[in-house]
Amino acid sequence: MIDANFRVCLDACVLASHSVCDLLLRLAEERRLYTPVFSKDILAETHRTHVDKLGWPEELAEHFDGEITRTFPESLVEGYEPFIPALTNDEKDRHVLAAAIKGEAQLILTFNLKHFNKEDLAPWDIQASHPQDYLITMYEMRPELVIAKLYDIANKLEQTPEQRLRKLNATIPRFAEVVAEEQGWSLK
Repeated sequence: MIDANFRVCLDACVLASHSVCDLLLRLAEERRLYTPVFSKDILAETHRTHVDKLGWPEELAEHFDGEITRTFPESLVEGYEPFIPALTNDEKDRHVLAAAIKGEAQLILTFNLKHFNKEDLAPWDIQASHPQDYLITMYEMRPELVIAKLYDIANKLEQTPEQRLRKLNATIPRFAEVVAEEQGWSLK
């Protein structure tokens, strides 16, 4: 499950969660632990969330779109639309499953697990996971790399890694607890 060639489809809800997205995408960069997969529809949904729900300026949302496609050009999946009519998961997220199928992803990371029931994914041999569960797996297999990425993010934001982990605690508390316990850090 931790392999540079392991393909993971990132749902828009994950990409729109800045702290979680930052860590996940850094783990997909140099010394990559997995290969991300996304589509134009996933990016469009992320863009709408950034602008309409999170209040990002349009320019910032466009910059995010440009950077993710520039940094991960191999991750953008096209031609997935023909799969959509055959899918049985939640109608709003069929495009995500279709992108995962076309992109040969083995896993979908999403906060909306109820939109990806096992029986809907089984015919395609794809699983869905909460981002914190996959981050815990990556941490258990490569703790030094996950910690190094936390340090990178913290340094860029002029924070300590412990402060960065506290920020992640709001969204992915089980991951934050595992790392804090192992590192001897406080989440308070």
